[in-house]
Formats: sequence, C-alpha cells, structure tokens
Amino acid sequence: MALPQPLESLTAQAYLDWEATQPEKHEFYHGEVFAMGGASRQHVTVSLNIAAALDLALDGSPCRAYMADMKLQAATDHAYFYPDVLVTCDPIDHKADLFIQHPRLIVEVLSPSTAAYDRGVKFSAYRQIGSLQEYLLVDPDLRRIELFRRVPSGVWELHDIAEGQPVNLTGLGVEIAWQRVFRNLD
Repeated sequence: MALPQPLESLTAQAYLDWEATQPEKHEFYHGEVFAMGGASRQHVTVSLNIAAALDLALDGSPCRAYMADMKLQAATDHAYFYPDVLVTCDPIDHKADLFIQHPRLIVEVLSPSTAAYDRGVKFSAYRQIGSLQEYLLVDPDLRRIELFRRVPSGVWELHDIAEGQPVNLTGLGVEIAWQRVFRNLD
C-alpha cells in the first residue's frame, strides 16, 4: 500500500463534506487530507483473516468488527482514519453511519511505505482515544505481530507475538491463532 499523499488543508467539517462526494477514501489529520492508495493482495488477505476471526469470536457479544471502509474519528475532530480492522462494543457506534468513535481494538496491516505512518502519526492519534485498549500491528512480509496494550496506569505496553504463539486480545476476551493471521499467504 502506498503512503497516503497529502492533498490540501481543510477544516474537519469541510473534509467530511468533501469526502462524502469522493469515489476514493481519504484520511484527515490536522487539516491535511491524504488520498488512500490500494492495498496489496497480502495486505488484504491478512486484514480479512483477522476480521473474519474476530467476527466469528465476537458472535453473540455486544462487540462488532469492521473493515477498512469504516471511518474512525480519533478523539477529536482533528483526525479521521480508515483502520484496516477495528472493533467497537459501543451501542452508539453500531448505529453510526459516518464514523466510529469508541473502538476497543484497532488493527493496522503494515507495508513498507506506511509502517512509519501507522507507528507514528496514527498511533499518536489513536492513543488519545479513551476506549482504545489494544493496537495490533501486523507485518505480512516479515510475518511479525506487535500488540500494544494499554495498562490501567494508561501506559502502553508492547507485546511481540512470537511465531506460532496466539494473539491474546484481552480487551475483547478473544484469542487468534498466529497461523490464522497469516493464512493463505504464499
């Protein structure tokens, strides 16, 4: 996936109004609008694997998984993103048409061109979301999984998930097999 390219400076409301008329997705961060490029087959496969596993595991719970076309408003109206996968358990979010505001889990699948953006700008904005408990970064090329978890003190702890070890999402009470994350990758 190519790094989003900035377009122009807008207010949050101008961005929302403008983006509603666009055929492509665009992210917004502090007045800058970024066109979102297409994703690789590996990127899409890993995103689908995680979303499918979450959807199955969350069946019957108040939580729902959403994929890349669901917009997220990060803590303030200064940032709107399209995470690869997110989970919210908030009933208000389940009725929202435009964007989610209270995610419990956000997943970003990394590519060489977006890894720094996902680890830097996005994670900085995501950490401001009070409901967010876990942030999962998955690198399909290196077959690496990093899980950041907010602990009660508010600090984010990094958990490197070793090959073959399950991804334990304690905030959701869900476990995903490492092999499931990377299923169908050649």
